[in-house]
Amino acid sequence: MKYTASTAFFEALWDAGVTHCFVNLGSDHPSILDAIGQNHKEPKGRFPRIITCPHEMVALSMADGFARFTNKPQAVIVHVDVGTQALGPAIHNASCGRAPVLIFAGLSPYTLEGEIRGSRSEFIHWLQDVPDQKAIVSQYCRYTAEIKTGKNIKQLVNRALQFATSDPKGPVYLMGAREVMEEEHEPYQLVQEQWAPVTNGSLPETAVVDIAKGLIEAESPLVVVGFTGRHQESVPELVHLADSIKGLRVYDAGSTELSFPFNHCACVSPTTGSAKALETADVILVLDCDVPWIPTQHRPRPDARIFHVDIDPLKGQMSLFYIPATARFRADSLAALRQLNAHVSSQSLTAVLASTTYTSRRDTLKVSHSQALNTIADKAAPPSGGPDAPVNISYLSARIRTLLPAETIYATEAVTNHVRMTEQLQPSLPGTWFTKGAGGLGWGCGAALGIKLAADYLTPEKHAFVCCITGDGSFIFSVPTGVYWVSAQYSIPTLTIVLNNGGWAAPRNSAKFVNPMGLAQSSSKEELGIGFGDIPPDYGAVAEAAGGGRIWRGRVERIGDVDAVIERAVKVVTAGRGAVVDVVLGKGEVDGGR
Repeated sequence: MKYTASTAFFEALWDAGVTHCFVNLGSDHPSILDAIGQNHKEPKGRFPRIITCPHEMVALSMADGFARFTNKPQAVIVHVDVGTQALGPAIHNASCGRAPVLIFAGLSPYTLEGEIRGSRSEFIHWLQDVPDQKAIVSQYCRYTAEIKTGKNIKQLVNRALQFATSDPKGPVYLMGAREVMEEEHEPYQLVQEQWAPVTNGSLPETAVVDIAKGLIEAESPLVVVGFTGRHQESVPELVHLADSIKGLRVYDAGSTELSFPFNHCACVSPTTGSAKALETADVILVLDCDVPWIPTQHRPRPDARIFHVDIDPLKGQMSLFYIPATARFRADSLAALRQLNAHVSSQSLTAVLASTTYTSRRDTLKVSHSQALNTIADKAAPPSGGPDAPVNISYLSARIRTLLPAETIYATEAVTNHVRMTEQLQPSLPGTWFTKGAGGLGWGCGAALGIKLAADYLTPEKHAFVCCITGDGSFIFSVPTGVYWVSAQYSIPTLTIVLNNGGWAAPRNSAKFVNPMGLAQSSSKEELGIGFGDIPPDYGAVAEAAGGGRIWRGRVERIGDVDAVIERAVKVVTAGRGAVVDVVLGKGEVDGGR
């Protein structure tokens, strides 16, 4: 049995906790293919599951979803420079979304006369010999390196994974030429405990006292979060803090994962008062958040005292970032919340917080939150016109929340429909809400497959129900031919709901911020080059064809269709097939999403 660098590579991945490899292989992977084949013929139980992905965007989006759901690193294997380029927006999403993913790509062979096994053998090997392959993705990666010998390949894999899994987590990129990956050598093992990620720090005790004092003594305290929900244990900790400091409000400004339950009376959102809460707060704790507010729209009052606690408070990968914080701390948000709760629970502070000052604040929050929920419910009322009335996003989202299982896991990519969709879905269960980490559209459909794969891997007995809600433009960017082939091939059933508004609304919305009365606001989508005109794609048919007829498709054109089509889709997915529902939004909704 040959033991090559590629054999050691897969062993290193498995020993480090990587259970799945999402691959799109090429001429740079002969020994990778041999190692995979060898595992099938002589399985030893120490090999990641190989998931073939017809496009690299799909591969990395699936790995992103899997890694973020489990908090465990996963791997992607692509083909030299062109496969690296085809990762496209997915590498941006993985970087900003802090997805711990190891990406491996081959390199064009560095010999051409047969000096070493793996030497150049095809025309394309000359053309793929680019000067600096890693430069394609290095600005998005926590670490990049070339594997130069098989003798220390496990060390290099584990070093890369240390970067991927140490905060701020993110993708890493390794390269290896065919000659290196073909090297034969003696098997060896590492002491895996010596390759653990860096342990995060906690708040200094003086900071705990200062932040707690500020929140307790404030008249209008606010916590702004972004991705604290990555650690699901942080959600009940933040709820406990809000319950202890009655009157404290919480605004999830990122919502890449659920960080605070929508159904809690302390929750404020863009439609339930987050702008007012931000503008009136006298003390603000910003906790693990990349964009706590947009100053050109809303900003804190000038005399607000702001504490910033973040695993990456300086945002090292952003050229421009600053907030007017009076104190900044690099600390683990879960540890910080536990410290604050322990301090606030002291006997002296508990007595203070039991006073009528705080209980009346809580009563006020309950009333305002209840009123906000009533307003949201009013938006979801059936539109006039009966069953033939056009579909709007509020009504549709409310029906989705009612018709789908209560513990549905959502992967959403509704872009400019996001706020109205979220207020109706009202996510409140930790670990059931995910959005893309950045602006690379096309994440949702592939990520939903990764999340479903991960959920069933961890708890197969639960048969997790996963729903992707995506705009029609985002659906196209997801490379649906690849997504739904994978869904059918590997029996990974998810429900995809396409918000079909005939193109892209986001560009016009962006133009409105800059030139509210500009010509972009009075021109048609087709005139602006952001619409599909009279021949929009048939999204369900695309998915059905890609899955060889094994993906069910439905279409909704009026509110009278909504319940029956979605109920049917839920039954199909529950029975083990993927489903795509194309929802044509009414004319009044065409500028509401992408």
